[in-house]
Amino acid sequence: MTTPTYHVDGDLVPAEEATVSVRDRGFRYGDAAFETIRVYGGTPFEFGAHDERLRRTCDHLGFREAVPETADLRGRVEETLDANGLTDASVRLSVTRGVQPGKLTPRPSVDPTVVVTVASLPRGGTAGDPVWDRPAHVQTVETRRIPDDAVPAAAKTHNYLNGILARLDLRGTGADEALLCATEGSLAEGATSNLFFVEDGALRTPATDVGLLPGITRNVVLDLAREMDVPVETGRYDLARLTDATEVFLTNSTWEVRPVGRLDGVEREVGPVTRRLRRRFEERVDRLY
Repeated sequence: MTTPTYHVDGDLVPAEEATVSVRDRGFRYGDAAFETIRVYGGTPFEFGAHDERLRRTCDHLGFREAVPETADLRGRVEETLDANGLTDASVRLSVTRGVQPGKLTPRPSVDPTVVVTVASLPRGGTAGDPVWDRPAHVQTVETRRIPDDAVPAAAKTHNYLNGILARLDLRGTGADEALLCATEGSLAEGATSNLFFVEDGALRTPATDVGLLPGITRNVVLDLAREMDVPVETGRYDLARLTDATEVFLTNSTWEVRPVGRLDGVEREVGPVTRRLRRRFEERVDRLY
């Protein structure tokens, strides 16, 4: 098997040589931003939206000005894909504050570490196959979503401890995604996904003011639903609303639109709105081939 090639600070290197310093703040403190980007037919999907969210996260962290220009970042992504001979893939693009002394307070000057890694994924679109082999099994967990006034929910950083703890709550349940609620009990999001449900024919999803990461795929699905004249609502919902919903599905860049087939141990049907939205998403992907 061919050794993967990654992009580290401007250079393409074999995966086993792709390292960062133990003094890098991304390693020490999770002081870094990242994006997971789906690539279809050699085209990074919604790259502009991912690029802007990456910069917003770095703005929260105080080093937006140090992030390479958009064309530079995209060039590194495309070089990494070409070096690995990939046209259908998942890309992880990470930007850390870089190497600094081992003190919590960061220095004003920043020399960021920029890393691009890639992994092959199946072809997307109507002619492709999803990366998942069955609808999601979801379990509501005790771990709560960190409040936005503690850690900005819209910042996609290397510190994923909240999601890790939520996934650890799944041990012994047979579920493959954890559903977190906000501290006051409102539905928030999955450990690595956004939540949608259908009730009375309308598509509903927790609002961003609940304290969640508004996913790129989430935004695409909301746009597609409006184009299809499906009523859309965002708000604060309790778990009972989800239990009574006729359809439930999750979104993220890798899963795209993934139906929920089991929620808290109860089997769920994959409904028509979910199927239509997934089909419309696939048709949008088809335009990239």
